[in-house]
Amino acid sequence: MKITALVENTSGGNLKAVHGLSFFIETEKHRLLFDLGPNKTIFENAKKKNIDLACVDTVIISHGHFDHGGALGEFMKINPNAKVYIQKTAFEPHYSKAGLLRINIGLDKSVMNNPNVVLLEGDFRIDEELSLFVSKVPDTFCSGANKALLAGRKPDDFRHEQNLLIKGEKDVLLTGCSHSGIVSIIESVTDAEPAYCIGGFHVYNPVSRKTVDEGQLRELSESLKKYGGIEFYTCHCTGNKAYRYLSERHGNIHYIACGDEIFI
Repeated sequence: MKITALVENTSGGNLKAVHGLSFFIETEKHRLLFDLGPNKTIFENAKKKNIDLACVDTVIISHGHFDHGGALGEFMKINPNAKVYIQKTAFEPHYSKAGLLRINIGLDKSVMNNPNVVLLEGDFRIDEELSLFVSKVPDTFCSGANKALLAGRKPDDFRHEQNLLIKGEKDVLLTGCSHSGIVSIIESVTDAEPAYCIGGFHVYNPVSRKTVDEGQLRELSESLKKYGGIEFYTCHCTGNKAYRYLSERHGNIHYIACGDEIFI
């Protein structure tokens, strides 16, 4: 399996960095995209990496925020064949609070009726290699960065968030932002023991540009101690400050930036 970060907040090479997330994943059976980022950045970066997005057969949108699915409409223009799996509730209105303002961070609802879009309501097994699931364990961490996020006018409960489990010689878990809580997500995996976990921890607010306080970082760090057998590659909504804090305390927590590749 090969995982390439096509969209991420940071870049160590010639790829363009933007606030968002997208992974191109090559497995034995699939060429898939996990999230698409906010805009055309994915297409520019794919070209630089010599990745033909027309070969993609499967797209997973982790949740209903534009920085993960904003490029969906444009993608379907260049690839009319890939199946797109997304929770139905991801197309409901989503906002980020900034003072008294509500900033629209939702997806374009016009793509919902595309015949290749598969609207899900909970867990779904694509095949023996790919499974999607939602968190079923209450989030005891409750990141403070989630407080600014709304579903309509109510606090977001993140029922629109789904995660991907890839079965192989070593099982891989991919999350988008882990709004439901990274521990809750891992504990919701019942039929596998992931060797890798890739995705953000959402302890950084991109609007205020603030990381959760040290008390919450300490709490998150303590909760991750029980997963010493998992190699974590975090990114995006974790933020640099939190990554430094966690990686100094855990040798199994790494960063994956735009253009980086993981071979499993």
